[in-house]
Formats: sequence, C-alpha cells, structure tokens
Amino acid sequence: MIENKKKPNPIDIHVGSRIRLRRTMLGMSQEKLGESLGITFQQIQKYEKGTNRVGASRLQNISNILNVPVSFFFEDAPGEGAALASGMSEASSSNYVVDFLSSSEGLQLNRAFVKITDPKVRRRLVDLVKALAAEADLD
Repeated sequence: MIENKKKPNPIDIHVGSRIRLRRTMLGMSQEKLGESLGITFQQIQKYEKGTNRVGASRLQNISNILNVPVSFFFEDAPGEGAALASGMSEASSSNYVVDFLSSSEGLQLNRAFVKITDPKVRRRLVDLVKALAAEADLD
C-alpha cells in the first residue's frame, strides 16, 4: 500500500514554528497576521505547523509584518550546516529560549520584563529569579 500523505519537511516545520514564536511574542493573532497578508487564519495555521510551505515572497511579507529579517525564520534550523555554523551548545541554548518564549508564562515574563526601564530593577529581578531557582533545586 502506498502512503499518499507526505510528512512536512523539517525546515518547513522549523520556519513555521519561528513564525508562530515571533507572532506570539508580538501578541498578534493568527487572524491579524492572515488579514495583513490577505489570507485566512487557517492558512497561517498550516504555515505554522509546516503542513504548507511558505513561498519566498510570502516569507518576505511575513518578515516585514513581524518586523524581523527573513534570516530569523532559519535560525537554528535543522540540518548539518546549522549545527556546525552555530555550534552545538548555542543551538541547544537557543532551543531553550524558544521553548521558554513558547510557553504562556515565558511570554508573560518577557513582556513584563522589557517594560522595566531601570537597569537596577532588572538586575534585582534577575537575582530574585536565580535565588528562587536555586531554592527550587534544593527541594
């Protein structure tokens, strides 16, 4: 029996996840992004899942709307060159950041943190989080 459904390409999945990451970082809905592009939110969903491949001109439009360079969507992309170019430890640390920013709590913390303009307050907040994390490790 021949399987007709193809699995999405890992690069398409990665690009889609980066679109979703940036869109959620900006607090933008799929509907709003789709509207800006003249397409449905269902099409945005397909892009974000990697089910549909994003064409070059569409990716350029998305990068303009989301205010990032096109290269943003390919950072830490799977493949031989990506791991060698960025270094293995960098790739795993940036995946950690992506995972953090993909969570509801991480997004909320990030949005609140960037609104703090006083560097001393920011430093104290980082120290507080480190202290709480160290305490959690002891439990």
